[in-house]
Amino acid sequence: MARVRDPVGFAALAVICQVDQVNSHTTQLALRRIAAVLAAKGGLITDITIGDCLELLQIAGDLLRSSDATSPYFYQLLRAAGIFGAAAPPGRALKTQGQLSRGQLTDRYGIECRPVRDLLVDYLCERQPAVDHPTVHKLSYVLGRLFWRDLELHHPGIATLHLPAEVAAAWKQRITTKTIRSRAAGGEGTEATASRVNAFDHLVTVRAFYLDLAQWAADDPARWGPWATPCPIRDTDIAQRGKERSHRKSRMDQRTRERIPVLPALLAKVDADRQAAAERLRTAEATAPGQLFTVAGQTLRRPVRAHASADRTWAQDPGSGKHGDLTLEEHKAFWTWAAVQALRHTGIRIEELTELSHHSFIQYKLPATGELIPLLQIAPSKTDTERLLVISPELADVLSEIITRIRGQDATVPLVTADDYHERVWNPPMPLLFQRHYGAEHHAIGGPAIRELISDALTSTGITDASGKPLRFVPHDFRRIFITDAIMHGMPPHIAQLVAGHRDIGVTLGYKAVYPEEVINAHRAFITRRRALRPVEEYRTGVPRGSRTTTR
Repeated sequence: MARVRDPVGFAALAVICQVDQVNSHTTQLALRRIAAVLAAKGGLITDITIGDCLELLQIAGDLLRSSDATSPYFYQLLRAAGIFGAAAPPGRALKTQGQLSRGQLTDRYGIECRPVRDLLVDYLCERQPAVDHPTVHKLSYVLGRLFWRDLELHHPGIATLHLPAEVAAAWKQRITTKTIRSRAAGGEGTEATASRVNAFDHLVTVRAFYLDLAQWAADDPARWGPWATPCPIRDTDIAQRGKERSHRKSRMDQRTRERIPVLPALLAKVDADRQAAAERLRTAEATAPGQLFTVAGQTLRRPVRAHASADRTWAQDPGSGKHGDLTLEEHKAFWTWAAVQALRHTGIRIEELTELSHHSFIQYKLPATGELIPLLQIAPSKTDTERLLVISPELADVLSEIITRIRGQDATVPLVTADDYHERVWNPPMPLLFQRHYGAEHHAIGGPAIRELISDALTSTGITDASGKPLRFVPHDFRRIFITDAIMHGMPPHIAQLVAGHRDIGVTLGYKAVYPEEVINAHRAFITRRRALRPVEEYRTGVPRGSRTTTR
């Protein structure tokens, strides 16, 4: 095909492959797939459509089981060559599921009763204008899977929302627990039952479903009237809402208190890993293939790899023979450090972090002194309101490192099309800060990837929680720690509310872990006064452990 059908087109693609520095295996696979499209569809490379690429990917996925089956690099080559136009989606969009319809969301659970299935779809459609896609997704799961499908599994043939008392009681008992499936070290599957932490929220969702139907039936009896029925979730079932909130606040406070002492160790770990990974990569790049090199007391060999891409540097352990991608290790270490530092100094949400761009930097001039204050603009996310944060010197260093890393040869930040994994849509191109170049495209580093990087970094420290299990750190923990630290060091709660972007100050105070300093100090003063008033012989003075005598 390159020799006879379209030599000019294949020559242009070869130039793009050289610029992208992709390994020869991936490049040849992409060119073969483009040739296969020409053989099947006819025409030239400029005649290939996005539909042709989708069809080829689907066929390859059905026939092949290797990781190469779903590689979209051939599409990325065509897109980089301008075959599809400027509005073509990125290569990852071909493998990313978009927003499912309300019917598709409900049909995931295999509901057998068609009238109830249609009712749930109508209910989701009715609620859709007032809520976002993640809320609709959650409603479909709670109502479709946890509620109705669970009833069908335990009561085959059920076809009415009017539940007998014993059926409703049994379901409410089941919703309080969940089954956790895991795999042991030997490969055997195990199951365990645990309490469902958010069972109360699911009860409220089902109750709201019944009450909505009853209210809508009054306005539109023909449509909703047949489904209006007494709600199986009684007032007594949700009467302990305040107690449930107190328990949740206690769990979150304990989680924050458990992680605040660990934060310095995590910060030291990610910074040390970043420096060590960068040093290994620099030393390996300066070493000829096949030669040994030593970094931090570890001796490695830079192997000779026939298919290695020009932008990847590998190392081999001479003892075990295991290969490692030093370029990937350095990439992970740097972005772990960048994410941890940015979250720690700002307290922003993970979706706000991934949406930071080169446009987020602005300056404010103080009217009194004329001093310029650097600010970080946080784009609207959960509360749909933007806010401005002062950039501290420490945060400025982190952001400077990020910009220096991602700038292209023309000293500009590349535009990236990012996936909003909550709304299941693709955002317009933006000069995002958290991005990397991979293949023929610039990819945004999303929230799931950042969560995995932080989790891996904490796992490598070996830090455990009170139960002896590995301590888990999620990005939102930094937000709680940030708010707790700010209020404890004198920031007024209403200012912390504005910095955090909360609508309700009660939410801000809920994020603050309870350290009752005034109670602790008052109690200690009471103990001191009591000791002063009571006879001295009633108290014993502590002595170092191991001493054989005790002074009274």
